[in-house]
Amino acid sequence: MQIGIRLHDVAPGTIEERLKIASEQGFSCAHLALTKTVKEHSVENSALTPGYATYLRKLFAKYDVDIAVLGCYLNLAHPDPVELKKIQERYFAHLRFASMLGCSVVGTETGAPNAEYRFVPESHTEESLNIFIKNLRPVVECAEKFGVIIAIEPVWSHIVYDSKQALKVLKEIDSPNLRIILDPVNLLSVENSVRYEEVIGEAVKDLGEYTDVVHMKDFVIEGDKVVSGAPGTGTMKYDTILDFIKKDKPFVQMTIEDSTPDNAEWSRKFLEDYSCN
Repeated sequence: MQIGIRLHDVAPGTIEERLKIASEQGFSCAHLALTKTVKEHSVENSALTPGYATYLRKLFAKYDVDIAVLGCYLNLAHPDPVELKKIQERYFAHLRFASMLGCSVVGTETGAPNAEYRFVPESHTEESLNIFIKNLRPVVECAEKFGVIIAIEPVWSHIVYDSKQALKVLKEIDSPNLRIILDPVNLLSVENSVRYEEVIGEAVKDLGEYTDVVHMKDFVIEGDKVVSGAPGTGTMKYDTILDFIKKDKPFVQMTIEDSTPDNAEWSRKFLEDYSCN
């Protein structure tokens, strides 16, 4: 397994300082969300130049860390046309940059039908799904031009809330450059968490062939909320997802999420030990 970490979960510092820590903690790849990770200089669209891509390629190579995903988690169902255009342009810039960076995947979640990017009952309607598909389509077309993958991540509280909705998006757009980031915990609600192994199994069955990256975390139920944490810190059993990875995706890049600087290395070792049992 290739286990990585979100760089913005590493102890704060420059991108080189974060990379050094990630490497020392034994991570082989990273999820890079520019605005969350880089504070020392601009990462606006105009700053994503070939020169900056070259700098980052050399920096990541220095610490022997690959870029698994270039994150661009913006709301493609934003109701304001002006804001939506800016959001799409941000995706275009990320896809172009990824092609120069040597990163194959730009990742995104699937939004909400409001400016606040918050869950409302309307998030789970066919109307919202159609809006998302319409607004995603030009992003996928851009991905095709640059030879990069745009990977959507289903999340229960977003528009694409389960594996069946994700399949609808994949079938409707029908592009080899549209793929899946599979995060099992993100598919859980308080209601379906009691059968979480079934939910994960269904997602693997539906989306396994389209999955290019896996995000891994854990969860506990606190009142009316699913609270996520680093792998090994909650109640989740990993047999289904790890069996799938070992059998069907042996070299897939897996990044842990919601870790802290204190438990990240422990969490990596937890997953490695679990996969050997």
